[in-house]
Amino acid sequence: MDSGIVVIAVIGMLFVALPGMILHFMTEWRKSKTLSTDDERLIDELWRTAQTLEGRVETLERILDKEAPEWRDKDHADA
Repeated sequence: MDSGIVVIAVIGMLFVALPGMILHFMTEWRKSKTLSTDDERLIDELWRTAQTLEGRVETLERILDKEAPEWRDKDHADA
């Protein structure tokens, strides 16, 4: 009778517990591959900051083009 209980327990672990654990960890792995809401918020903030900085650089380049048109040539001569 004891061996029958052990066999049932082993079969239960093989066909219920093991696949359940595998599916659980696969689900956790898939969750970790996606971005969290905090990550998405940070990316949006960084994108807006990059756009702002790009606009500032373009403005500075326009100002320099008007006030010192040769500034681009000097930059390449030093390199």
